[in-house]
Amino acid sequence: MAAFASVWRPHLQSTESDSALASFHCIPSSSRLVKLPEKLTFTAFSSSRSLCGLKVRTSSVMLEKTLETAKKVSSKEILDFSKYQGLGNDFLLVDNRDSAEPKISPEQAVKLCDRNFGVGADGVIFAMPGINGSDYSMRIFNSDGSEPEMCGNGIRCMARFVANLENAAETRSYNIHTLAGLIIPKLREDGQVEVDMGAPILNAPDVPTKLTSSKDGAVVKVPLNVDGENWLVTCVSMGNPHCVTFAREDGKDLEVNCLPLEKIGPLFEHHEVFPARTNTEFIQVISRSHVRMRVWERGAGATLACGTGACAVVVAGVLEGRTEKVKCTVDLPGGPLEIEWRENNHVYMTGPAELVFEGKAFL
Repeated sequence: MAAFASVWRPHLQSTESDSALASFHCIPSSSRLVKLPEKLTFTAFSSSRSLCGLKVRTSSVMLEKTLETAKKVSSKEILDFSKYQGLGNDFLLVDNRDSAEPKISPEQAVKLCDRNFGVGADGVIFAMPGINGSDYSMRIFNSDGSEPEMCGNGIRCMARFVANLENAAETRSYNIHTLAGLIIPKLREDGQVEVDMGAPILNAPDVPTKLTSSKDGAVVKVPLNVDGENWLVTCVSMGNPHCVTFAREDGKDLEVNCLPLEKIGPLFEHHEVFPARTNTEFIQVISRSHVRMRVWERGAGATLACGTGACAVVVAGVLEGRTEKVKCTVDLPGGPLEIEWRENNHVYMTGPAELVFEGKAFL
C-alpha cells in the first residue's frame, strides 16, 4: 500500500484548451508528505506545462508523474480521510455515513497507522450511521488492528469531524452510539469539547478483571504482581478496561516520568488477570485536584493522551481517597484534560480536538 497525506489539495478548472488547471492551497498546521507514491518526483519551474492531459501551474514546485504511474494510481482504491488530534492522541477520521460497515479492514488500518510506511496515527475512526435514534455511530480500529469499545480523545475528534461535515454551528451536542454505549460530546464556545462519558463500571467481573474485589465489589488498592514487583491497583471501566496505579506496594508515590513504560506497559496489558487485556495508567499526585499521568493503551502502546484513562484515574483517585470528586486536572504528555465526577454518577471530560490535515490514501 502506498499512502500519502498532504496539505495540498488540487482544485480543477477547465481552460480554453479543454485541459485542466490545477491550483494548490495549504491547510494550516502541517506541511508534510508522509509517503509518496512510486515514481513521484518534484521539479522546480515557474510556468505552466501539460501533463497527462492536465495543465499544472505553480509558482515553485511541480509534481510530475509518468503516465504509467498515473494509470497504476487510478486503478487503486483511494480513501479520503481527515487527521485530527486530541492532545497528541491522533486519529484518521473517515466519513462512513453511507455504510454500516467500516470502509477498510483492520489490516488496512494497521498499514495506514504506521508512522513510517503509512500516514501515521493511533487509530482509524469511522463516522457511521446512527443506531436506535442516535445521531451517529462510532467504530475505531487501533494501530494494531484491534477494536476497542470506545476512545475518549477519539470521540472529541469525531464530534469536531462530523460538525465540519455538517457545517454545523460551533455549539451543539451529538448523541453517538459506541460499543461502550451512548456517549454525548458537546462543542463549546471556547473551542473545547465536553463529553458526558457516562457512569464508571466498578464491579470486578464487568471491568473485566479476575482480581478479587476489596470494596463493595470493586477492586481498590489491590496488590498485583508484575514481573516480580507488587503494585497497588484500582480497576475501572469507562466502557473499556483500565488498571490505575498510584504506587507500588511500599506505598511510595510514583515519579511517572522515570518509569520504563515500554517495558512494564505490555506486562500490565497482557497480564492474566485481565481477560480482555487492559489500559494502564501510572499516576503521580500533585494535589487533590491535580495529577500527572502516563498511559499504556491497549492496542496502541504509549500514547500522549487517553481520555477514558483520565476519567478512570479520577474515579480511582476518589475511591482511594487521593483526589476530590469535583473537577480535577489530569496532566498528560500531550497536555491537560479537565475531569469531573458529578453527583449524577456520570464522569465528564473536557479537552481540545483539532484538525491537522486532510488527505487521501492509496489502499
